Amino acid sequence: MALLSPSILSADFCQLGRDVDRVVQAGADMIHVDVMDGHFVPNISIGVPVVQSLRRHTDAFLDVHLMISQPEKYIDAFAKAGADLINIHFEAEGDLPALLGHIRTLGRQAALTIKPATPAEAVFPLLPLADMVLVMSVEPGFGGQSFMPESLPKLRALRAEIARRGLACRLEIDGGITLETAPLAIEAGADILVAGSAVYGASDTAERVRAFKAL
Repeated sequence: MALLSPSILSADFCQLGRDVDRVVQAGADMIHVDVMDGHFVPNISIGVPVVQSLRRHTDAFLDVHLMISQPEKYIDAFAKAGADLINIHFEAEGDLPALLGHIRTLGRQAALTIKPATPAEAVFPLLPLADMVLVMSVEPGFGGQSFMPESLPKLRALRAEIARRGLACRLEIDGGITLETAPLAIEAGADILVAGSAVYGASDTAERVRAFKAL
């Protein structure tokens, strides 16, 4: 069964604690936190203080996705703030093997994200260093985009390579995940579904979480 990681990018930031509690109490497995710097992606979202506040508020697993150009400047701060998993982009600056290793030395899970234009094979050499790979099924930077079906072959390729090498690396997918597209992602090999507007845009958030969990 796939895990669910609702993205707070689509939550009500005036009621963020409430919105996190609602999905966690309904059965969400983790909370996805999108950090955008306005440079790596064209939008700006949130930073370390919000992760600190979330950590004080909840014991939920914080799945922190750094959509930033120079993650090495911020990894320590997000680890100290309470991130459970720190996810950096394959396309970002820096020594990726060293950065993934550093995240693990801080006692956090390390993950790697690929944009839609990046082939799955590009991250094959780094799979032993990653606890998770996130496949973006939209262009990163904005919520509410439509699912890109070309992400599915990438999931299948990664799943096959992970199985071939006997690795424990999990696969996450983010972008346009709905009750209709989620089964396609699961069939292609996704372990974790990130859903933002499909969860927080529902009239009954808790019921929507339960519907995802029932897939």
